Amino acid sequence: MRLFLFILITTFTLATCLFPTTAQAKNRYASMILDADTMDIIHARQIDAERYPASLTKVMTLHLVFDALDDGTLKLNESLRVSRKASRTPPVKLGLRTGQKITVRELIQSVAVRSHNDSAVVLAERIGGTEANFAKMMTAKARSLGMQRTTFKTANGLPHPEQVTTARDMAKLGHSILTTHYDRYHYFGQKTFRGQRNTNALLVDMPEVDGFKTGYTNASGYNLMVSAIRDGRRQIAVVLGGASSTSRNRHMRDLIERGFDVMGVVPRTNAPALVLAKQDTKTSILRSAHARRSTKPWAAQLRNLGSETDARELAAKLAPEAEVDISSGFAGGEPVFHARLNGLTAQTAKTVCANIQTKCWLIAP
Repeated sequence: MRLFLFILITTFTLATCLFPTTAQAKNRYASMILDADTMDIIHARQIDAERYPASLTKVMTLHLVFDALDDGTLKLNESLRVSRKASRTPPVKLGLRTGQKITVRELIQSVAVRSHNDSAVVLAERIGGTEANFAKMMTAKARSLGMQRTTFKTANGLPHPEQVTTARDMAKLGHSILTTHYDRYHYFGQKTFRGQRNTNALLVDMPEVDGFKTGYTNASGYNLMVSAIRDGRRQIAVVLGGASSTSRNRHMRDLIERGFDVMGVVPRTNAPALVLAKQDTKTSILRSAHARRSTKPWAAQLRNLGSETDARELAAKLAPEAEVDISSGFAGGEPVFHARLNGLTAQTAKTVCANIQTKCWLIAP
């Protein structure tokens, strides 16, 4: 009897994920456009409603892979052995065999370009030991990025009832890739892998689009996250729950055009150090990173530095006594970092800005 109930419950759960009800199908759409320079939301529909990420999950998988490459615990030319579990992962897949070896570089391309589920599992097992443990690492990373409504259960986005996200959270993930792993962002824009085209057709159809991913399950509908740049201005756009790949792509093209139209008339913000956050009733995720008060009200904002390390080192050199907030954004479509030096006297703040060639904002009380 217990076995029968287990099978019944399991079957129902899988059916719910793979074959959504009419109500679920009607309530899976969400979309968002984020100005990556100012961090303004310029389009929002259901951006905090929980949705299934499908293969957009793989953007987080690769984020953790890129993190591991940066800290030296993983190498691009390292050969990984394919486990039995990975080889048995359902399609879409590269077709890896148990015991086969494949390099990290090839696996990254397989995941980013063709969205292969088995390749994602190989990477997950290398970093996390098991896919389940890696999924916990993915969720922890999501929390560190402020993705409060996202939970990961798989490395590849195959259906799981507890694996959910939101359009806002996906935009935060995209922004993190662009600002912390811009040197590897090109994998998402690679047009072919082993002779097969990228699943993201907009890489060909729209020259402004240069990366990110598609996703689909029956429960999620057709998902797409892209970044696009025109005239030095960059946006991040997310569509979840499209009815078909064709209608989703058409809708995304319309959103991108709408986004650039708005970005062309909205001036760049002069408020420093903007980061993602949620406001109470408005569809905005703007919040000043320097919101906390300082005992000394003057500050200096060092602008448009090449890396977080550069920003911290320059701040320490100019005012070692300062309380430093690091933020990131874009200038001319490229990721830049800013250091706000808080808790300065008026004279110190003025001296900091007077003695450097880096763009510096003097912030008075």
